[in-house]
Amino acid sequence: MTPEEVLQFAKERGAKMVDFKFVDLPGTWQHFSVPLHELDEETFVEGKYFDGSSIRGFQTIDDSDMLVIPDPDTAFMDPFTSIPTLSLICTVAHPGPGAHKQPYSRDPRTIARKAEAYLRSSGIADVSYFGPEAEFFVFDNVRFSSTQNVQYAEVDSDEAHWNNGRNGGVNLGHRLRPKEGYFPVPPSDTLQDLRSEMVLTLEELGVPVEAQHHEVGGAGQCEIDIRYNTLVKTADNLMIYKYVVKNTARKHGKTATFMPKPIFGDNGSGMHVHQSLWKDERPLFYDPEGYASLSQTARYYIGGLLMHAPALLAIAASTTNSYKRLVPGFEAPVNLVFSKANRSAAVRIPNTDCPSAKRIEFRPPDPTANPYLTFAALLMAGLDGIRRKIEPSEHGFGPVDRDLYHLSPEELREIGSVPGSLEEALKALEDDHAFLLEGDVFTTDVLEHYVELKRAQVNEVRMRPVPIEFALYYDA
Repeated sequence: MTPEEVLQFAKERGAKMVDFKFVDLPGTWQHFSVPLHELDEETFVEGKYFDGSSIRGFQTIDDSDMLVIPDPDTAFMDPFTSIPTLSLICTVAHPGPGAHKQPYSRDPRTIARKAEAYLRSSGIADVSYFGPEAEFFVFDNVRFSSTQNVQYAEVDSDEAHWNNGRNGGVNLGHRLRPKEGYFPVPPSDTLQDLRSEMVLTLEELGVPVEAQHHEVGGAGQCEIDIRYNTLVKTADNLMIYKYVVKNTARKHGKTATFMPKPIFGDNGSGMHVHQSLWKDERPLFYDPEGYASLSQTARYYIGGLLMHAPALLAIAASTTNSYKRLVPGFEAPVNLVFSKANRSAAVRIPNTDCPSAKRIEFRPPDPTANPYLTFAALLMAGLDGIRRKIEPSEHGFGPVDRDLYHLSPEELREIGSVPGSLEEALKALEDDHAFLLEGDVFTTDVLEHYVELKRAQVNEVRMRPVPIEFALYYDA
């Protein structure tokens, strides 16, 4: 849409307010609203001021005046506000005259746009497609506290097996055992209608959906697969997806979380990311003569992903909780190899011989990651692999077509693995980030601030005792 069309769209739908949404450095949407009369065509050039010092990873208080610049192509009516509200996704900029405002180097959406521009300038391809599969849990209740003398967390789901013996009311059974949520029909699956409502809301907002289903986790784990799109558009759609999932759950008295590992002893939530490159409307990853019908370009792209995987995971698996998911035995892709149709590998090649559907799937990320930073970093790693001709088989990255969870210890020693903690991943990013700086896509400044922010989270977790430590050590 053009700015003029956005104004007409808002008028036709009776909008009273305008909500400006933008993403902070960790990946959470922030917003503020103005009455509709405060939106005009100039707003799409001049933007709206906000205080950047109050946003995680942004400015200090002595240099805090920032602008949001709304993107007219992102306009939609917010389905969750009682007052009719037009929503616009924004980029962030420094104040300046007219169209000469300087894009903000720490704005994740700006970084994603620069990655797309870098791809076009490289001559390798002119478009990249991304298709994330973001899993989540829906709970009926969550309680947690972390104070000086109290450390606890408790979640509950009526679907969960631990409620089989619940007293105090009617108990109808049909509950899901751990790792058996993929995927029985109702009454065991109690969330069918909830997921369908999420799907229909997403489609009303212009986010196409391919499928929805219960996931492996027995206590309310779900997945909705949105259709692939270009890098920035997919990141926008994923932010809308998370917004719709959380608010639809809340509307029905439930709570949704994209936390990777909220439950011990069951599968965690990942975000497998499908990727492909195209040039002149031609897919670049397909070769009928190659392994799994992969082209050499695709193999180099995979080489880049796997070579830089430890550093990438500081961005793509960006929480301390992420590494409670990335352990063997829970369908977690901890092994740095590629393989055809093998879900135990970090890079899976979906089994298709259709040229336009040929893609690679990078499986270690999870949905707590900032999608703009994650997709940009994955693209930069892949392009580095193509530029440097990193052949994965020459670096011990496979292909491996066996169940990696059943290899002998001797065989596993020959295979690299993902970092075991966020601290390890942050150190890898500090040691290996030159590929992200190409084309000024990422800057040293944003990476330093990102690492500082994440290392503070590591320290927050590291300093606190957790309940299992009392079970292990209290009577020592």
